[in-house]
Amino acid sequence: MPRLLVVHHTPTPTLRRLGDAVLAGARDPLIADVEVVELAALDAGVEDVLGADGFVLGTPANFGYISGALKHFFDTVYDHVRDETARRPFSYWIHGGYDTTGAERAMESITTGLGWRLAADPLVMTGEVGDTHTEAATELGGTVAAVVEA
Repeated sequence: MPRLLVVHHTPTPTLRRLGDAVLAGARDPLIADVEVVELAALDAGVEDVLGADGFVLGTPANFGYISGALKHFFDTVYDHVRDETARRPFSYWIHGGYDTTGAERAMESITTGLGWRLAADPLVMTGEVGDTHTEAATELGGTVAAVVEA
């Protein structure tokens, strides 16, 4: 059974709401043949990445960059998974208070270096999170899970 790894740093209720929406989409009953594994960024490691067929990543934009937790995840796994996971599908969500530019740049740079293939447009937003954002997060999770299933 294909495995989708959802790695995130969601320390606030707002970020948790987005993460829960992504997971709800990934676990949609219509996508029955995908195992969804959720791990906090500080808990995910090399074996988790190597064992996954696709990825969804989530982070706040902190001080113009991805969270330290997600950066630590990438620092820990990058050299060990780059060749074996190249071309695997992924996407991500970023939420910032005011600006996400640096976090977006970091995600693009790191995932390009990994050779991962963007499977769905990333969800990037600032400010208040409303129903439109959680609906988009649900769609993001569902889309990547469906690509992994295919």
